[in-house]
Amino acid sequence: MEENKFTPAQRQALQELMDDPSPTVRAALLAEFARHGRESVDLLRAFTHQPNRMLALHAAWFLRELNFSDPVGEFRGFIRSLNYELESGALLLSRTVNPDLDVGACCTQLDSLAARCRELIAEPMTAREKCRVINRVLFHEFGLHGNADNYTDPRNSYLDQVLARRKGIPISLSIVYLLVAERVGLQLEAVALPGHFMVGCYEENVPFFVDPFNAGVFLTAGDVFQFLRQHSDNPSVSDLAPTPVREVLCRCCRNLANHYRVIHDPGHAQLFAGFVAEFESTYERHVQP
Repeated sequence: MEENKFTPAQRQALQELMDDPSPTVRAALLAEFARHGRESVDLLRAFTHQPNRMLALHAAWFLRELNFSDPVGEFRGFIRSLNYELESGALLLSRTVNPDLDVGACCTQLDSLAARCRELIAEPMTAREKCRVINRVLFHEFGLHGNADNYTDPRNSYLDQVLARRKGIPISLSIVYLLVAERVGLQLEAVALPGHFMVGCYEENVPFFVDPFNAGVFLTAGDVFQFLRQHSDNPSVSDLAPTPVREVLCRCCRNLANHYRVIHDPGHAQLFAGFVAEFESTYERHVQP
């Protein structure tokens, strides 16, 4: 296959056309990428590591269509990029075991859930009232729930599977909650408690917390401390602090490594343990003076 270098003008033009839904445009782009061979692989993989979420997802689609895709490599590249965005990271993580994942369908489903929430939100509403709306849509209308019966099933950790099966574990349900809340303009935060995962709202004078694994029950800081005392010897105020996206995704990988060990799948357990090590080493290099 002939390999030609893209000019800066060509790179810019390709980037601007990648979100065009026209089948004709997409076919033309596929032909152009195929003609440029390895140069296209490098360009598209660079796009998958950009902070622009939609550009990254479109680039991943073209890589898959051209059979240039390397989902494991793409997720490792995401880890090393330090451009951590929750939705892109969760979808890239899912693609490491499901390369044929329909990214667009997942995003559309989240869009639909958010659209339903917006139908029920009547401004002005407080953050707590908006969370009640999200609870109604996710847990009562959509039927999202915690998979207490088969907690260590790895499918509970993959965003696409959580949406398709409508069940997950605390961290994956919290990710769905956060992504829907973001779409309706509500600023919530991930809260990685020892042994559990919740969503926190710090917009009001008194913070409150939402437990998606338990149908979105609201908790005060005191309620969370009571929970922590039952599961941890030394709970602290820092346990209630927002958790960075990097730590959320790293914890997903740590959970998957543990859950694959439980079901005696050492190959996948090693893969996700490797992702954990990659997150940790990348962070250590980044924070070094």
